Amino acid sequence: MARSSGFKINRQGIRKMMGEIQREMDKYPVTARVQADPDVSFGDTNVFNGPVIHGDVRGSQLAWGNNSVSQNQDQSNPIAPGFEAIAEAVVDTLRQLPILGVSDEDLEDASAVGEEVLNEVVQPEPDRGVIRRAAAALKGYLAPIATGAVTAGAVTGGEETARVLIERLSTAL
Repeated sequence: MARSSGFKINRQGIRKMMGEIQREMDKYPVTARVQADPDVSFGDTNVFNGPVIHGDVRGSQLAWGNNSVSQNQDQSNPIAPGFEAIAEAVVDTLRQLPILGVSDEDLEDASAVGEEVLNEVVQPEPDRGVIRRAAAALKGYLAPIATGAVTAGAVTGGEETARVLIERLSTAL
C-alpha cells in the first residue's frame, strides 16, 4: 500500500516566482537582426524571403517588412447574457479572500474554482450546474469567516464582508 508523501505543489508560489522572473527578464530584452538573402536559389527548393511558420500559432502576431509596428489583441470573451452578476460576484470574492485572512492553500484552491466559473460563463451555453457547484465551494471558503469561526488574519469587518459575498454568490444565479 503506497503512502501519500503529503507533498502539495504551491501553485500560488510558482505564479509569484514566474512573475518575478518575467519582471527581471523584461529588464534585459533580447533583440536579433535577421536579414534574408533574396538572391539565393536552390533548384526545386522553395526559398522564402520571410517567415515560415509550421505548427500551431494561435494567439500569435507577426510583423514583417516594416519599420515600426503597434499590435494589440483582445483576448477577452464576452460573458453569456444572464451570467454577468455571477461573474462579478466571483471576481469580487477572489479579490476579497486574501484580505479576509484565507490561508494560502485555500486561496489557491478558491482561485482554481473561481477560474472554473469564469471559464464557464464565457461559453455560448454555460452549464449552470458547474457554476452552482463552484459558487457553493467559494461560499465554503467564506462561511467560517462569516460565522466568526475563523478570526486569525481576518480584517475588522471581515465577518460582514464574508456574509455580503456569500449573499451575492447565492443570488447571482
